[in-house]
Amino acid sequence: MTATLTSIEPATGATLWTGRVGDAGAEVAAARAAWAGWASKPLTVRVETLRRFVNVVRQKKDEFADLIARETGKPLWEALTEVDAVIGKVDISASAYSERSSQRRLEGALGARVAVRHKPHGVLAVLGPYNFPAHLPNGHIVPALIAGNAVVFKPSEKTPATGEYLVKLFHEAGVPEGVVRCLIGGPDTGKALAAHPGIDGLLFTGSARAGMSLHRQFAETPEKILALELGGNNPLVVWDMADSYTAAVIAAQSAFLSAGQRCTAARRLIVKDGEHEELIANISKIADRLIVDHPHSNPAPFMGPVIDNQAADQLQEGFLDLMMKGGRPIRRLDRPDETKPFLTPAIIDVTEVEKRPDAELFGPVLQVIRVPDFEAALAEANNTRYGLAASLLGGRPELYDRFWANVRAGVVNWNKPTNGAPSNAPFGGVGISGNHRPSAYYAADYCAYPVTSSEAEQARASIGVGLRDPYAGNELEG
Repeated sequence: MTATLTSIEPATGATLWTGRVGDAGAEVAAARAAWAGWASKPLTVRVETLRRFVNVVRQKKDEFADLIARETGKPLWEALTEVDAVIGKVDISASAYSERSSQRRLEGALGARVAVRHKPHGVLAVLGPYNFPAHLPNGHIVPALIAGNAVVFKPSEKTPATGEYLVKLFHEAGVPEGVVRCLIGGPDTGKALAAHPGIDGLLFTGSARAGMSLHRQFAETPEKILALELGGNNPLVVWDMADSYTAAVIAAQSAFLSAGQRCTAARRLIVKDGEHEELIANISKIADRLIVDHPHSNPAPFMGPVIDNQAADQLQEGFLDLMMKGGRPIRRLDRPDETKPFLTPAIIDVTEVEKRPDAELFGPVLQVIRVPDFEAALAEANNTRYGLAASLLGGRPELYDRFWANVRAGVVNWNKPTNGAPSNAPFGGVGISGNHRPSAYYAADYCAYPVTSSEAEQARASIGVGLRDPYAGNELEG
């Protein structure tokens, strides 16, 4: 009996899609067979093929966005911005490859020259997440294809329809079917792909727990590239901010956009004790006004449900755990319908919680931490194993310089939300937020490896020292 996978719309509970679970070995073999032909094509041909992909996506933008909205539960307007990000990735990746993987010629000794070129790794596996099921895996796939790799993409088992549709659009644009393969399946299928000896590397976006498991697995295969883009327990520090309402708006955007299901979402709001009341009151008022509804509802919602009931259950358990440890709820994490994963934005003061869990609560939960001075704010911001994003609201330039220099994060913002990093810059973190393989603009770095060549049109060689004299000891004795 053939195993199948089903995708459920989180907002309605309706079945959206059903498909067959694939075979990792077969997909890797197909990619391996097609790779050499793709890699041998000129860079201009590969880029032009992907520009046709852009045109195909643009033609089907509404259909694509509708599918993303239904499968993730995110508002339609947000799904449309995700498709725009898919469209924009090609030109950005082409520019990145040209800049970071360009060919160079240097002068060498005796008329020789030194050439620096780049080669693709071969077959790369891509494991995608559910929160941005098109944009984030596309951020791996496009630069990998430009560099000349073949790709086996396994979408999240929670968003397989979007992943399958994305690969279909690549094929419609003329990318050979063997060069981009879609592997449908659950965690076991992903493990089989990661462990397959036929892949030359793996590009992963997902949880820190899964990322650390992959890191241990790949420790014994240093010949394979591993790029990990993991989560964050991100701090948002508000300090000497004159406009409390603006700070509250940015805090709400940072914490609650995408129902808190962004790896760069603000998890911890760090404020000066005694000067926090107005800010918290304004955030609460804004949270009260945020529309949480079906992705296609009218008026348009700010956020939809989290991905499924299991995720909602885990978030409620995490919020309750904070309360049991001494957290003081300011806005409770309510679930109006126990059969659906809709959650209201929540705020909880955890200042008095002695052993706060250093965990990524992947949903609309903002934890407030009050501190006495800026030194304590910096210490609290760094009180995490993660290091993805951090933001400072308020303060003079000197204070931001101090914040930038001391906070440990790969994305450091000033008077901006923690989320929404630009695609034309590197994206990644330190600590357990990644393994020093930033994506976005720097994805070119892990999709090809540099090759250094010393070259001369004519061979010349001599050994000037360390040789015996060929005539020594051959003189005739008189």
